[in-house]
Amino acid sequence: MDPSDRVQRAHWGNFEGLNLAGLVRLSFELNHDDPQANVRSFPLSGKDIKGREEQEKDCRTYVESRKGQYVHTYIEPDTSAWKRKRVQLPDGSYTYRVVRPIFEGALNDLKRGITPDGERLDGLVVYDIDRLTRDNRHLEDAIEVVEHFRRPIMDITGTLDLLTDNGRTVARIVVATNNKQSADTARRVRRKHRALELAGIPTGGRRPFGWNEDKRTLNLAEAELIRESAQRILRGAPMSAIVNDWNDRGVTTPLGNAWTNQTVKTVFRNPRVCGFRSRNVREINQQTGKESFRVEIVRDDAGEPVIGQFEPILTVDEWDAVTAVIGNHAIAGRGKNTRTYLLTGTLRCGKDDCGGKLRALKAHASRVKDPNRFYYTCEARNKGGCGGGVSIPGQETDAWVTAAVIRKYELEAERREAQSTPEPWAQEAELAEVREDLRELSAARKERQISANRYFAMLPELEQQERELLADRERWLARTATAGTSLATIRADWPDYPLAQKRAYIEEALAAILISPANGRRGFHPERIELVWRS
Repeated sequence: MDPSDRVQRAHWGNFEGLNLAGLVRLSFELNHDDPQANVRSFPLSGKDIKGREEQEKDCRTYVESRKGQYVHTYIEPDTSAWKRKRVQLPDGSYTYRVVRPIFEGALNDLKRGITPDGERLDGLVVYDIDRLTRDNRHLEDAIEVVEHFRRPIMDITGTLDLLTDNGRTVARIVVATNNKQSADTARRVRRKHRALELAGIPTGGRRPFGWNEDKRTLNLAEAELIRESAQRILRGAPMSAIVNDWNDRGVTTPLGNAWTNQTVKTVFRNPRVCGFRSRNVREINQQTGKESFRVEIVRDDAGEPVIGQFEPILTVDEWDAVTAVIGNHAIAGRGKNTRTYLLTGTLRCGKDDCGGKLRALKAHASRVKDPNRFYYTCEARNKGGCGGGVSIPGQETDAWVTAAVIRKYELEAERREAQSTPEPWAQEAELAEVREDLRELSAARKERQISANRYFAMLPELEQQERELLADRERWLARTATAGTSLATIRADWPDYPLAQKRAYIEEALAAILISPANGRRGFHPERIELVWRS
């Protein structure tokens, strides 16, 4: 068929002999203010959006009623025709574009004249111009297909006409208007969320752990579990001990899943735990371009934290201390395993030509009276050891090392107690000055004393300074978080600690425990043990 004849037939409404496809787009999007909510927010393209089946049925009926053949449907689920995303260009730089791979694929198919199924493709039908695009760049791509490849793109409501010069001009005006409507809608939604934040009103799709479905009143059992676990964390309990405890009790996440290290940390890192209103902030990795989310405290125009309209679980000081510990004291490999003996992984062979790890080995039942008797012995040669050339009784070694570690922590507690009042964080005044600069900058912009360009040019540097200072304060808090009575009571608390917590204390204090050869001596001899303390 002559290319010009395709456009002329479409203009007359006579589709006889034409193979046409439909484009169906649904533009509902996830609520990015709560990326974990898994709920749908408002439709970005108006209230008259039809469902996928309805749009496809209407497009098919439109084509077939005009004697055309409907050959394919391009489906765009959850796709915005307006919202731009950060994308990487072939030269490695980044730009912002409306990302619609299905739409772009449909245009490429039109240029080739073939559907993904191999059928001949003469044109494209959409429900209305709003389903086609709200982005002028994409509109120009569509116009290019019609003008230069002579394959029509039509809608069934009569608002889209890319087949004539006047129609294309009107289409450009309509798309620009629709684009502004989307921007206006997004701006109103942002203002609404900001108002909710400043009022401290909780939002989100599902209830946070520790609160009831109203997101305001406490779930008493879960709140008490958070308080109890916070104290355990401050006393040095590793995160794995908390995770195992919650799972062993049959406690699940609000979605009914088992707990992991990351999900438990998420509970404690959320500022809502101490009563502050929080929000999820979307960030983009500058190297990879990938999106991620972090939780931050909502602050008012004066830079002060907004108090939420819900009951807190921890005090602000408790939350600061806990987040300092889990943010900076989590050391990979310490207390995060399922070993059943206290010192495996820390004990090392003291022979000069070995240095391999010692493993626990049960004593032969026929040779000892105590069925729980075991020994630590060097690993086999094929596992990096010396084949059992060094061994030591396990129970006595555990007891001796435990006593040394407890005494070490007690001395640390006595040293801290003997000190005068701890010095405050040295850069508190600098942080206050940066926050004052942020408040003054915000006030200047609000009163229109500076332009928007100047405001947004100055804002990132001040925010970066604030983030760096807050990170330094968090590190300082981590060093002082366990000060006080937690170490002083370690001897009394030790029998109640789970194995993972005991291992964490030992591995925090000791880099290694060297066991020298027995040299023919039988039994337990503490002088064979050399403790290598961490600095």
